[in-house]
Amino acid sequence: MATATATTTVTAPRTLGASVTLGTEKVRPTIASERLALYVCLPIGFVLYAIAALNYLGILSILVRPGEPVGANPAIDFAVMGTLVIIGPYGFLASAQYRRISRIESRLPDFLRDVAEAGRFGMTLPDAIIVASKGRYDLLTGEIKKMASQLEWGVPVSTALSLFKDRVQTPLVARTVSIIIKANEAGGNVADVLSMVARDTRDVQITTQERQITMLTYLTVIYISFYVFLVTIYIMAAVFLPQMITAGSSIANSGTSAGGASAISLNFSAIPELFLAFMVAVIVHAIGDGIMSGVIINGRISEGLQHATIMLASGWLFMRYFVPNLVVPGVTS
Repeated sequence: MATATATTTVTAPRTLGASVTLGTEKVRPTIASERLALYVCLPIGFVLYAIAALNYLGILSILVRPGEPVGANPAIDFAVMGTLVIIGPYGFLASAQYRRISRIESRLPDFLRDVAEAGRFGMTLPDAIIVASKGRYDLLTGEIKKMASQLEWGVPVSTALSLFKDRVQTPLVARTVSIIIKANEAGGNVADVLSMVARDTRDVQITTQERQITMLTYLTVIYISFYVFLVTIYIMAAVFLPQMITAGSSIANSGTSAGGASAISLNFSAIPELFLAFMVAVIVHAIGDGIMSGVIINGRISEGLQHATIMLASGWLFMRYFVPNLVVPGVTS
C-alpha cells in the first residue's frame, strides 16, 4: 500500500510553452471492444441463421454431421452456431471489461487515502496528487502518473482530473472525480473530503463483494441443475426409451404370433419429435439460465451472456455428439 511522506520533494511546476496543449487535451472517443465485436459478429450470425432456414426448407444441404437427412437437425445446428457467434464474443469481452473496471476501482480508495494523507501535511491538492503518484495502484498507476505529469507542467488541477476521468472511464472514477473537483472549487479542507470519499468507496466495494460471494451459491445451483438436466436426457435416450421400444416391439410380436392379426398397435413416430423437443429445451434452458446467472451475480445481462455461451455450447455438443440417436423400425428422424 502506497503512503505519502512529508519528506518527499515536490517538483516545481514547469512553464508551459506555446506548443504544449495539455490543458486543452481531448480524449478521442473510441468504440468499446465488446461493441465492436458485436458489430462484426452480427452479420456473421445472421448469415448462419439464413443457412439454418434454408437447410430447414430443404433448399440447402449443408450438414454439420454427415449422413443426416436435411431438416430440423442441421437447421438447429446452424441456428445454435449463429447464436454463439453473436453472444459469445460480446459476452466474454464485456465480462473482461467489467473485470478491468473492477480492478481499477478496487485501487481507487488507496489512491484517495494517500492523497488525503499528503494533504494533511499542508500540501495543496496538486502537490498531494504528485506525491501520491509515486505509489503503485495496479492498472491506475499509469493514468495517475500521467495526471501528475500534467500537474507538474502547470495544468489546472480540475482540468487534469477531468482528463483523468475521461481516460479511465469507469462509473466510480467519474463520480469520485466530480466530488473532488467540486470540493476543491469550494475550498476548505479537501483532505477530509478525500478521506470520506475513500471510506465510502471502500464500503461500497466491500458490500458488492459480499453480495457476489453470496450469489455464487445460486450460480453453482444453476450450473448443477442445467447439467443434471443434460444427464437426465442422456439416461432417457440411452436406457429408458430403448427399453420401451424393445418391450413394445416384443409385446406387438407376441400378439401377432398368438393368433393372426395383432390386437396391439404401437406407434413410435413421436420419438424423433421428442428428441427435437429435448434439444429446444436445452437451448432455451441454456440461454435463460445463463442470462439469469449474470443478473444474479452483478445485475448485468452482458455478464450473463458469457454463462449462456458456456451452457449453450456444452449443451449443444452434448446433445449432438453424446446423446445416442435412437433407430426406431419404420421411423426416420
